[in-house]
Amino acid sequence: MIPETEIFIRLLVAAALGALVGLERERQNQPAGLRTHIILVIGSALAMTLSINLATQYREIAPNGDPARLAAQVLSGIGFLGAGAILHYGASVKGLTTATSLWTMAMVGLAVGAGHYIAAVATTVLLLTILTVLNS
Repeated sequence: MIPETEIFIRLLVAAALGALVGLERERQNQPAGLRTHIILVIGSALAMTLSINLATQYREIAPNGDPARLAAQVLSGIGFLGAGAILHYGASVKGLTTATSLWTMAMVGLAVGAGHYIAAVATTVLLLTILTVLNS
């Protein structure tokens, strides 16, 4: 089981990483900004820690418990949120980058929730670099 203090630390790390990308999206006046990214990342981090703890907690009752099950639902559910960020303006489409940043930040939250801090930070740094350097 992941101790409550470690879960709290993971949620704080997730919030900080979500804030970095959310600030960039907000600066670009995108529909999903600071609050959306933070909420998304802490939610997925909590889902991952909860999934791990439930699989551990009920190991005797359900020995085949899979900690990835709850996390997999985050990935499929984020598609719904991403679709809401995509807007159609006549023949053009806007919001694809925001939708993909939301999906990626959901993955960052899952990584933080599982304790993979370096991968989560590296992904956030890469995402921020892509969003700022390749901004067109």
